[in-house]
Amino acid sequence: MNLKELTKAEEEVMHYLWQLENATVKQVIAIMEAPKPATNTVSTIIRILEQKGFVNHRAKGRGYEYFPLISKEEYQEFSVNKVVKSYFGGSLSKLVSFFAEKEKIDTQELDDILKVIEKNRSKK
Repeated sequence: MNLKELTKAEEEVMHYLWQLENATVKQVIAIMEAPKPATNTVSTIIRILEQKGFVNHRAKGRGYEYFPLISKEEYQEFSVNKVVKSYFGGSLSKLVSFFAEKEKIDTQELDDILKVIEKNRSKK
């Protein structure tokens, strides 16, 4: 599937749908932080997400229950790959170097990164 980048508002609603797994518009709004958006706003965003292929629905009573078609992990991978490609020339080492230099990664975090790399290396 060819994923599309989400707007900030669309991504926020997706996070709530991933958390709830399936929900009505009212259930999504119920767990949102204040100030809560209008029902029409959330409903419109969900319809856009449906058009983009991120969400589907099924009838529930007089309304609809919505559920994600794209997992959080799939979108996470898409987003990270986009950042790495756009800002770091596709190089993960440049990404890690950036965070090591700019974000002052501590030695524990670097050790954790190395453990993940070694774990994945041993799988291959």
